[in-house]
Amino acid sequence: MTLLDAILTAIVEGLTEFLPVSSTGHMILLNSVLGNGEDEFTKTFEIFIQLGAILAIVALYARRFLLKWEIYLKLFVAFLPSGVLGFFLYKIIKTYLFNHWVVAVSLILGGIVLIWLDRRMTLHEQAADELDHVSYRTAFSIGVFQCISMVPGVSRAAATIIGGMANGLSKKSAAEFSFLLAIPTMAAASGYDFLKFEGTITGGQWQLLAIGFVVAFVTALVAVKWFVALLERHGFSGFGYYRIAIGLLFLAFAIFG
Repeated sequence: MTLLDAILTAIVEGLTEFLPVSSTGHMILLNSVLGNGEDEFTKTFEIFIQLGAILAIVALYARRFLLKWEIYLKLFVAFLPSGVLGFFLYKIIKTYLFNHWVVAVSLILGGIVLIWLDRRMTLHEQAADELDHVSYRTAFSIGVFQCISMVPGVSRAAATIIGGMANGLSKKSAAEFSFLLAIPTMAAASGYDFLKFEGTITGGQWQLLAIGFVVAFVTALVAVKWFVALLERHGFSGFGYYRIAIGLLFLAFAIFG
């Protein structure tokens, strides 16, 4: 992995991790374009820079939400379904679902759902605008929706935002709960992957990790603030059409290699 590869990968991670467009799908596509293989360092790099993206959420929402102790209990309840299911299905998902066909279909179907949901929300705007009003039952339900995102290409952000809106949250509140839920979910997933890492990292690779961490943090910080503003003005339709376009691109990769 070159320095340019590391920067580009970190930018893509920061831009896509919290948007409903599937960061996993974009990583697979980017690696295909850059010609990066599935070597241990590339996998470790992609895991490590997720921590930079998580830190961006902590920086943005710490004073507003994370100083309220009850939000931790709600996030724990929301995390439980995917945490338990992911622990038992980890090997199956990694072995059988990480391919261009699965990602392509997931992106296209998810795009259609976002477009439909956006139009439905325009006609029936929900009322619950504050995360303080999220019940434990709603938190658990959103966590069940998050389990769907274990399928590559679905997008954790898309699944949890759709889950929040299905439970009566406004677009903004659903997005913000999705951001916060990413903290325990991604931290647990990254930590589990790190425990499985058995290789060694050289001095030059540590520099790439540090640069990627910072780039992912800054990019995610900008992306989340931009996303919330865009969401309130234009909704999800644009992301839905974008997912369909990327999904078709994945189909082309799957068909033509």
